[in-house]
Amino acid sequence: MSVRTRELVGLIPVSLLVSAGFAAVLLTRTEDVSDATATYGLVFLALCVFAHLFIRARLPDADPYLFPLAALLAAFGLVVIYRIDAELAREQAQWFVIGLAAFCATIAFLKDHHALERYRYTIAAAGIALLMLPRVPGLGAKVIGTQAFLSVKIGPIQFQPAEFAKIAIIVFLASYLRDTGDVLVRARLRPMPYGRQALLFVVPAVTVLALALALNAGSAVTVLAVIFTVSLAAVLRERPSLKHFGPLLLIWGLAMFMLLFIRDLGSSLMFFGGFLALLYVATARLSLVGVGATMFLGGATYFANTVNHVQQRIAVWQNPFDRELYDSVGGSYQIAQSLFAQADGGLFGQGFGQALLELPGGQNILPAAHTDLIYAVIADELGLFGAAGLILTYLLFAGRGFKTALLSGDGFSKLLATGLTAVFSLQVFVIVGGVTKVIPLTGVTLPFVSYGGSSIVANMVLLALLLIVSNHARQDRGPLGQGGLV
Repeated sequence: MSVRTRELVGLIPVSLLVSAGFAAVLLTRTEDVSDATATYGLVFLALCVFAHLFIRARLPDADPYLFPLAALLAAFGLVVIYRIDAELAREQAQWFVIGLAAFCATIAFLKDHHALERYRYTIAAAGIALLMLPRVPGLGAKVIGTQAFLSVKIGPIQFQPAEFAKIAIIVFLASYLRDTGDVLVRARLRPMPYGRQALLFVVPAVTVLALALALNAGSAVTVLAVIFTVSLAAVLRERPSLKHFGPLLLIWGLAMFMLLFIRDLGSSLMFFGGFLALLYVATARLSLVGVGATMFLGGATYFANTVNHVQQRIAVWQNPFDRELYDSVGGSYQIAQSLFAQADGGLFGQGFGQALLELPGGQNILPAAHTDLIYAVIADELGLFGAAGLILTYLLFAGRGFKTALLSGDGFSKLLATGLTAVFSLQVFVIVGGVTKVIPLTGVTLPFVSYGGSSIVANMVLLALLLIVSNHARQDRGPLGQGGLV
C-alpha cells in the first residue's frame, strides 16, 4: 500500500466517527435519528479527501499519518462542540473549512520551506508585533472569562494573535539556531584543568546555598538558585561567545513580558518551553536548558509573589476548593467545577449528552465548556478511558512530528519540525495540565478540539509546515520501508 493510499484509508474511520458521534448526540435529544448524521460524515469526508488529493499532488512523499490524526482530532472536536451548542458547532465547521483553505494555500505557495530562512528577522518582527497587537488601544479585546487582553477585534473579525505568533517565533529560532547552535557550545579557549573546573562548580553552588540558608529562603527558591548557578558554571566553563546568547535573553524577556503585561500565562510557558526544546536539539547541552528553565521559573516565582493577577492564579491553583476563592469574582469556580466534572465521569463516562453542563434556568455549571474546559466535558461524558484515548491521539501526532525531525537531513528542517511539534505538544500539556490541576489553569485552546477560529487556522498552517518538511525529508532519504505507526 502506497504512502498516500494509507493516508486516504485513515480518513474513512474519521468520517465514520463524525457520523456516529452526531448520531449519539441526537439520540440523547430525540428518538428519531435522521440521515443528516450520515450527511455530516460524508461532507467531512469530502473535505478531507479534497485536502488529501491536494497533498497527493503537491507532497507525494509526506508523512501519511499526520493529516488523518489532525482530521480525527478536528472531527472529535466538532462532535463535542455540537453536543454543547449546535450553533457553535456550525461556526466551528466554517472555521475548519477556512483552516483547510489556509492549509492548502500554505502548501501551494511555500514550495520549499527553506525560503523562510531568508526572511527570519522579518518573520520574528511580525511575530512580536502580533503579540503586541492586543495591547494597542482600540484593537485589543478581552477574552470571555478573563480580564486579559488576548484578542484583536477588527470589525466583525476577532482573533488571538498568539496562535499565529507561535509559528513565527519557531521559524525564527529554528533559522537562528541552525547558524549559531555550534557557536554556542564551541569552546573558544583550551579546557580548564579538572581542579579548576571542580572549583568553578563547587564554590558558587556552596556560596549560593549558604546565602539562601542565611536569608531563610524557601526550598523552591534555594533549589532554583543552586541549579541556575551550576548550569551557568557549566556554560561558562566552555567560555562561549556571549553575543550569541542574545536570542535566549530576548525570548526570556518576551516570556516575562507576556506573563506580566499581556497576562497570557499559557502562551508564555508554551513559547519558552518550545525555545528550550529547540535550544537543546541545536546544542545538546543540558546546561543551557538549565539556565533558561531556571531563569523562567525564577522570573515566574518573583512575579507570583509581587504581581496581583499572578498571585491570584497561584492561589486558585493551590486552593481551588477554598470557599472564599470559590465565591469570588474570577476565583476558583472554574477549576473546581472542572475537577468535579472529571470525577463525575469515572472510568467510562456518563455518555454523550448526559453530563449536566447548565441548570434549567440557564446558569452554567461548567464555564467555558466549549473552550478552556472542553477536556473536562470529554472526561465527564467519555470517562477516563475516552480522555486517555484523546491524549493518545495527541501523543501519536507528536510522535510523527518528532519522527519527521529525525528523518530531516539539514539543520533547519530538523529544528523547524522539532519546534513546531514541541510547541503543539506544550499547548496540549498547558491546557490539559491546567484543567487537571497539574499547573495553574490558563486560557489556551486544546488544538483542533476546542472552539476557536484562530486556533484551528493556525494549527492547520502548522500541520502544513510539518507535511512540507516531511515531504522534503523523505524525498532526500529515498524510499522508506513500510514500518509501523511510529
